[in-house]
Amino acid sequence: MGRGRKGGRGGKSRGPRTDPTVPAPADGPGRTDLIEKLDMHNERFTRYYRKQSLFADEKEFEEMLDAMRRHLPTTFRVAGSRQTAHSLNKTITDVHVPGLSDIVFEDEKLPPPVQLPWYPDGLAWQFNVPKKVLRRQPEFKKFHSFLVFETEVGNISRQEAVSMIPPLFLDVEPHHKVMDMCAAPGSKTAQILEALHSQDTLTSSSIPSGLLVANDSDNKRTHLLIHQSARLPSPALMVTNLDASNYPIIRVPASLNTKDHASVQELPQSDKLEPLMFDRILCDVPCSGDGTMRKNIGIWKSWQPMDGNGLHSLQVRILQRAMRMLTKDGTGRIVYSTCSLNPVENEAVICAALNSNPAFELVDVSDKFPSLQRRPGLKTWNTSTDRTAKTFFETWEDLMTSSLDDPTKARFSKTQWAPENIEELHIERCMRIYPHLQDTGGFFVAVLERKKKSAKSKPQRKREHAETDELPDSKRPRIEESDDTIDEEPSIEPASTVEEEEVSSEPISAIDETGPEPPVSAIEEEAPEDDLGSPSEAMDTGDAEASAPAVASSSKGEKGDGTFKENPYIYLPQDHPLLQACLARLKMIPSFPSHNVLVRNVESVHTPIRSFYLSNTLVKAVITHNDYQKFRLTAAGTKVFTKQEAGKGLDAQYRVLGEGLPVVLPFVEPGAILTGSLSALRTFLESYYPLVATFEEKFREQIDESSTGSLIVRFPPEESDGVVLTHDLVLPIWKSNVSLSLMIDKKAKSALSLRLFGKDLLEGVKPPGNKQEVLDQD
Repeated sequence: MGRGRKGGRGGKSRGPRTDPTVPAPADGPGRTDLIEKLDMHNERFTRYYRKQSLFADEKEFEEMLDAMRRHLPTTFRVAGSRQTAHSLNKTITDVHVPGLSDIVFEDEKLPPPVQLPWYPDGLAWQFNVPKKVLRRQPEFKKFHSFLVFETEVGNISRQEAVSMIPPLFLDVEPHHKVMDMCAAPGSKTAQILEALHSQDTLTSSSIPSGLLVANDSDNKRTHLLIHQSARLPSPALMVTNLDASNYPIIRVPASLNTKDHASVQELPQSDKLEPLMFDRILCDVPCSGDGTMRKNIGIWKSWQPMDGNGLHSLQVRILQRAMRMLTKDGTGRIVYSTCSLNPVENEAVICAALNSNPAFELVDVSDKFPSLQRRPGLKTWNTSTDRTAKTFFETWEDLMTSSLDDPTKARFSKTQWAPENIEELHIERCMRIYPHLQDTGGFFVAVLERKKKSAKSKPQRKREHAETDELPDSKRPRIEESDDTIDEEPSIEPASTVEEEEVSSEPISAIDETGPEPPVSAIEEEAPEDDLGSPSEAMDTGDAEASAPAVASSSKGEKGDGTFKENPYIYLPQDHPLLQACLARLKMIPSFPSHNVLVRNVESVHTPIRSFYLSNTLVKAVITHNDYQKFRLTAAGTKVFTKQEAGKGLDAQYRVLGEGLPVVLPFVEPGAILTGSLSALRTFLESYYPLVATFEEKFREQIDESSTGSLIVRFPPEESDGVVLTHDLVLPIWKSNVSLSLMIDKKAKSALSLRLFGKDLLEGVKPPGNKQEVLDQD
């Protein structure tokens, strides 16, 4: 995971990957990866961080600078459900690594891929070879192709090592309600989803009782987030598009807001509604990104201290909002992180948030992941007030009594300096990851929880807040004195139960924003790595009529900004005739959770239902009791069935999507699943539309007995002609009159072919020109 530019209010937006100040070489304009090591100097950066006394001696500071000028090693994580990840990891360990252990290229021995020692179960890897090796050395070229294809289908996540750290400290379990406040482009979101789905098997996906709300303020980047998350389809996922620092209240029935919510299988009909409280919240906030200089080399030229100063207030507000949304039962956890080394964006933000809400404390996690080398948080730092990093003030009081003009003073808040009570806050429990420690990028992580007992009185808390009274309104973080005031935060209107034609076409009003937009400069975000492939993210309304779908929509007459144009989310009644016909045709058993099936449009003559989605009960509660437009819902649940136009003389049918198959597989009648072989699988992978007659007799007999349309095939473990299938493989196919088609996209076919047969069997095979290839990616 590289990190490009972040921006906006509580989200991330991608910026340029090139530096316009760098002369354009022959092979590309302004490529920052061609900056010479001698050019990797910035006097402002060096002067600023030398002033912070990051290390006890100058020698280590120079070691850090040297590390930051070196190329960042390639790191990747084996993704997917736990069993799937372990199976693929064994392939890397047993098949690929031995062949890369004694490679010599241009008289130099190349290091093989190695596992990151601190990542659980050895599922994260690092290798450090020049790009020319990946292009020209046969063994590494083959390994690189393997990584590219597995990345495209979601089994490998190209992710910077330090980016993998925050989700690990969240410690997510399948029943947790989780919020990722600044989620795009989605590498950490994917890690959280994997934790929610830790009970998945190799072939089928669980339906976790928990929830993940992945939010980003940039609408375009939410769609990148959705694409990334689709690699691990989840009925527990929702994607929203809001300012994280002012995230509104979501209301759900009280029985779904408890530790025992997992036992609630269907949406309660008469529960009192209350604010949804989260068990885990990740605040990977917008930051100046100077920890990514090894990858985003253009920062060497552009960095200046005001980048971090301008983001401090936004970062504080995001963390404070997370504090308000965390469960009060004492089991919740917040992880705050940045890819910056700047204490104004890190320790200063933590101190400001803790002093504004004394019910929280930093958690000592020094015993977790002991192989991860880290340094404690800083207790002292100096804040620069100019772009050149030449003017510093040790305290805010010094700034206020200086000769600087009042407008300049007004740009700074007291919370940008270390508070007087910093010893009481245990700021040393924060974690600083420096590039030279384990050959990584730079990162900051802090873990916060509610105190087990809070004995402080309200007057005492007010005294602790007094220091912020001196701040200008535009810089003052919102102080949360009591969790009892949560209902004063912005809330979402309930959903209306109406027919689609009743949905108002008028724009709705935007969620009010608090405070001015901070200056955003050189702000970093995660970006896909080109080398391994990149993706192309009190309101009780009563019960709905049993015969009418539950529509999450805006009520008539509301004003708005007119920029949110997503379709509504509609839950169908269980007895909806089209849904029942689909379930019967696809051989679903009665226990299929048809009460949690939703669509994006109401069926009519002009808008037939194209796809069915499946969510869990908690997602249904959020959508049913809240206005989807007010919290700008862009995705929910996972698509499981979609309409497939059949061949000549055949009626259109619904088919099982490849991405939805693991979710619905436990509900398919066992007798409806065909059994294939390695020979049959090879035939599927060698042609787009193999004729039924080309398959072996045993498999052909099963096909002949099956009706046309969507079918499911299980390929059991088998060894044949040196090819080994180590575990069950379950795939969707489509039967036409005389031919079959494997209903996964070409990239997935290529990845599967490489993994099993050592080569892409479709390479060089052109899709039929007179027949549209059926792709499973809409």
